[in-house]
Amino acid sequence: MTGEGLLRLFDQAYCRTHVVGTKEDGIIIALDLEGRLFIVVNNRVISKVNPRAIQLRSNKESFQNPGGDALWPAPEGTRLGYEYSTGNWRVPPSITGAVWEVVSRSGNQCVTRAEIDLINNAQEGIPCEFERHVSIEKKGSVLIQKVKEMIRYIGERTLDSTKFSLAPWSLCQFDSSDSGTVYMPVPPGKEDIWDMYNPSDQQRGIRGDLYAVNTETPERFQLALSEKIPWIQYVNANNYRVKRYSEPLPDGQHYIDIADSPPWEEPSGRGVSLSIYCDPSGFLELEACGGCPEKLEPGIELFVNVTTECEVYQ
Repeated sequence: MTGEGLLRLFDQAYCRTHVVGTKEDGIIIALDLEGRLFIVVNNRVISKVNPRAIQLRSNKESFQNPGGDALWPAPEGTRLGYEYSTGNWRVPPSITGAVWEVVSRSGNQCVTRAEIDLINNAQEGIPCEFERHVSIEKKGSVLIQKVKEMIRYIGERTLDSTKFSLAPWSLCQFDSSDSGTVYMPVPPGKEDIWDMYNPSDQQRGIRGDLYAVNTETPERFQLALSEKIPWIQYVNANNYRVKRYSEPLPDGQHYIDIADSPPWEEPSGRGVSLSIYCDPSGFLELEACGGCPEKLEPGIELFVNVTTECEVYQ
């Protein structure tokens, strides 16, 4: 799909958009679809695109996944997560129905923002502003996207760690294939890579000087990575590559458990920096997580700086 084709699809769905860079080399932001970012390189959209989900709307019965790169709150499950406030899994309407706006722009950069009131599984209300500071540059054949992913707490009460867990969580989606592989440096220890759900031992292992993960799978799996893994890179056969990495967290913030665990469970102490999710329906996510403070104080900003490098081969 071309950038023009994606813009036409959004227009047909009455979805507001903003383009950083150009529609041939840049980021198309879907302001009415969770503020998701779609990467275009050499006039080819390399982000996952689900046209049907763009035309439809999510509700408690069905989540419509349009693809792209979303900013969500972590954790997903556990008592302090945000996907089980009604008892069953759903993406909260405060996220799917958020009104994203471009609040500043200059050259090849912009800032988008949405007010999103969260309710965790313990029924604690957490009013927030979500912000994405987006910039791009082109170096030769590589498009470099830099995003400061931020959640700002705008509530009046200070919450301690018994009442909340919260971190920005960037989920960047791509189509997988039978030859698609995610590479990373070899994990220094067993504690630096682990399965969050189904075991994936048959999907991964050392290949040469790197650690490789095959993305085509008959059942979903998700790998959690510690901060000792500096980057992850998806290579889609001879078509394109995408490399993601993040900067160290601000002082006073720590990585958290992001797992889709039952809402009656407590979060574990295993913090996730980067993550790889592979789905049998044919897509994967390269995820980057921010950090959480010990106390959530009015005005505090939780953020992580994430870089995504993209190169198209054909």
